[in-house]
This record gives sequence, C-alpha cells and structure tokens, in this order.
Amino acid sequence: MSERRLITGPTFEEMLHPNLIDPGIRAKAHEAKTSDPLDSINLYNISWRDMNNQIQYVVLPPELTGVDTPIAVLTSVHFPSGSHKVGATYSVLIEKELFGDVDPWKHTLVWPSTGNYGIGGAYVAGRMGCNSLVILPEEMSQERFDKIEAYGAQVIKTPGCESNVKEIYDKTHELRESDPDIRIMNQFEEMGNYRFHYYVTGNTIVDLAKELAAQGIGSGKVSAFTSAMGSAGTIAAGDRIKQEWPDHKIVGLEPIQCPTLALNGYGGHDIQGIGDKHVTWIHHVKNTDAMMCIDDIETKLALQIFADEGGRQALVEDFGIDPALVDIFAHRFGISSICNIFGAIKAVKHYGFGPDDLVVTIATDGMDRYPSVMEAMRQTYGVVDRTEAIARVRSLFHGLRTDWVFDGTADNRERWHNLKYYTWVEQQGKTVDELEAQRCDEWWEAEQTRVGEIDAKLREYRQSQQG
Repeated sequence: MSERRLITGPTFEEMLHPNLIDPGIRAKAHEAKTSDPLDSINLYNISWRDMNNQIQYVVLPPELTGVDTPIAVLTSVHFPSGSHKVGATYSVLIEKELFGDVDPWKHTLVWPSTGNYGIGGAYVAGRMGCNSLVILPEEMSQERFDKIEAYGAQVIKTPGCESNVKEIYDKTHELRESDPDIRIMNQFEEMGNYRFHYYVTGNTIVDLAKELAAQGIGSGKVSAFTSAMGSAGTIAAGDRIKQEWPDHKIVGLEPIQCPTLALNGYGGHDIQGIGDKHVTWIHHVKNTDAMMCIDDIETKLALQIFADEGGRQALVEDFGIDPALVDIFAHRFGISSICNIFGAIKAVKHYGFGPDDLVVTIATDGMDRYPSVMEAMRQTYGVVDRTEAIARVRSLFHGLRTDWVFDGTADNRERWHNLKYYTWVEQQGKTVDELEAQRCDEWWEAEQTRVGEIDAKLREYRQSQQG
C-alpha cells in the first residue's frame, strides 16, 4: 500500500457511541454536516445518534398501526448521504484499506447495488479519495442516479429492476476481467456490511429498548426485529439482539412479487432496496425465525398517504396523530421503510404480542429518494385526498393480513441455507466447505469478534500518523 496518508473516520465503537470521538473532530463534523456535506470530516457523522447522543427514532402511534404493541422505527435520513447504508460502505472500505486490500491511489472501486448501497459507496469512496463505479439497474428511481453522480462516481446501468442482481453480477465479472486494478465492493458478501449492522445497529437497538422502558414503553427487551433483505446487512442487527434476549424473533421480509426464501420464488418488484432473487452470503439464515412477504404496490400506496397533503391532513384530523409526528413520517420514510413497518405490524399479529412487547424496525431512507415514484403513483392512482387516505389507512395498516408467513422451522432454515449454493458456489467462486462452515454459530461469532480487531487496527494507524 502507498505510504501516503489514508483518509479515515470512526471506529465501530465510535459509530455506536459518537461521544467517544475527539470533541474537536466531532464539533467540526457537526458543523460540516450543513456547511460542507462533501467534506471528509462528515465520516464522523456516521451514527444512529445525533450530536446530543440521542438515538434517532420514532414510535408509531396505534392510531396508525392498528395494534397496541409499540413499534419503534430507527430513522436514517440524518446519516451522510441520507441512508444508513453509508455505514456499511464505510465499514467495508476502511477494513479493506487498513488490511491492504484496497489502495485508494491505484484501485477503482465497483459498488454493485440496487440503490442506497451504491449511493453510500459513492459518498464514502469520494470522501476517502477513491474513484468509484456504481452498478445499478436502469429502472431504479431517477433520484438514485442523480445522487450517485453528485457524489462524484460514475454509473453503469444494467437491464431490469430491483430484483435483477444477476445482471449486476455479470457486469462485475466483466469489469474485473477487464482491469486488474478493479476492486469489487460486493455488499452481498462483504462481512464489513454484516459487522456494521451486527455491532452498531444491533447494539443501538439494545440501548433503545432500555431507553424506551425508562419512558414506560415496552418492558426493556425487544420481542422482534423486522427487516427486509437487500444485501441482508441490516438484518444482522437481529443476531446481536438475539444474543441479548434468546427468545427474540428475527423476521425477514420479502416482496410477494419475488419470494425467494419464502417459496424459492423470483420476479420483478418495486420495493426499491430489497428482494434480489438470491440468498446473500452475509445472511445468517439459520438464525432467522420467520420470513414474511409484503406486497410492493401496497407499500407505495401507503407511502403516498404521507407524500400527499390530503393524506397528511387525514392522519391529523381523522386519526388524531400529532402533526409534528406526521411531518416526521413524511420526511423520514421511504418505500422499504413502509415494507419494514408492515412487517412489524404483521409480526405483532402473527406472534400475538401485547402492549408490554416491543418490535423494532428500520426506516432505511426517506422521501427524498422517491418524488418521481410518488408522481407516477399520482398519475396512475390519483392524488390522495382525505377520503382516500382514511380508506388506505384502514385497509393497508389496520387491516394488514397475516398471510404469506413462513416460520423458521428446522426444514425451512435448512432450505434457506441450501439456496446459497446456487449463487455462491456455482457462480461466485465460494467452496462447499465454506458454505458448510456457515451452518455453525462459531463461524458467525468469529466474524463478529473481528470488530475489535478492526478497531484496534484503525487506532494503531491513527497513532502512527500523529506528529
């Protein structure tokens, strides 16, 4: 690796507890968030917590969910680039730089993505001095392409929609073979993605449960964590939560239109960010308690309630929801956020949770990713007025069905694991022995403990650069 100075950011521990960051650096990062959002100091803003060390979340009112179990939603629009995926891309890249797998002055980074990971990769790589290519299906929202290019990366569009990951892989193979200085930052197999969510997201949720209990919300534990899988990075938080509470339920979500784990299914869908027609390498499926499927058009119909004035008016005037909370929903929720919320409601109903339980999920991005999608919805379904909003809340939220639920029986978990073979052994060069090793908790625990090793490596590098 070149002797030149790497541009670095926080350790895992500092992303979890940003109050541990040097106060001077943290103050500069906080100021740059608005004054100079493209400055590399913003890497120190990668955290679920704000400048006051407060976790960014909302608790959904029962008037919206139709259930009496509290559902807490971590929100990620405050992250650099507007999504928590920036944490995963930073964790992948800093690890590779520290251990010499990536030379930022030599290598071109390729970020295979269906959206937020590519945006996060473009943002992080640009701040860390790397050249980047982002591979993205051509049918993703225009806002995604605009953000990637604004962060200084090039975009390669591949055929298809959200679930067309095979076409992305084909392009990465082509690029790798064409240039020895290409480095593929594959979110679907890079364990840095897993580690960010296992350690930072998972421990944040453990802390949140205790914080909410102090407010009289829940009993101090998390009964279930729901997350749709794109790369299956976010759902790794469930592995940490289950270590805290062994009876905790990890619930994965897929589109009905592409039920890969649920039914060995395939197909196109429009819950952007999830459901990619394969089981990712970093998904600990043997630890998953259920797969539930969500309809893609219902997620967009629900999001439009928050996007249109008539919908927001109905939430306030007809359902009695605090206007300030409605404004937060309208800003901090995107399509996959609604999918995750639907999954949380479905989990409450499926498991029979009550008011002392707590379900946690994630809002992976915000409305800023979807103005073009919402405009297309208006063209097709009309603008949402109060009457339509009332009907949609009652049918989509309150009336959410408990169909399309597949429990994590021993047989199902075995099948989910075996599905990895077809992508990772036949296509991506993994061995059967590597696949077999993932059956054991020890394999995953070894990857989890590398958090400490990587943090120590980063601290050692920082110390070497002092003076």
